[in-house]
Amino acid sequence: MKAILKLEELAMFLLGIFLFSQLSFSWWWFLAFIMAPDIGMLGYLKNEKIGAWFYNLFHHKGLALLLYLVGVYSSNETIQFAGIILFAHASFDRLLGYGLKYEQGFKFTHLGEI
Repeated sequence: MKAILKLEELAMFLLGIFLFSQLSFSWWWFLAFIMAPDIGMLGYLKNEKIGAWFYNLFHHKGLALLLYLVGVYSSNETIQFAGIILFAHASFDRLLGYGLKYEQGFKFTHLGEI
């Protein structure tokens, strides 16, 4: 079952790459910003509860899709780009086994303990 979940996340990551290819940005933008959502980990400098909240905010696929759709609706490629980066990054993280965080600590995720 775990292999199927990883294939699903890979497909979503590839979807993010495809959606990015439909924008007018150069490819270096994707490479430069794909790790940007990890800025949410800075919350862990305060404590584990705030760290988990910010990490999960920056890795929530629902928020990513909402941003992307707002960008499509408003014909704003910058907002679309932000949504695609959040979505692709979250998919890539989950492909590697990093899930949404629980407040117990960084290594406790919805995919299991890291």
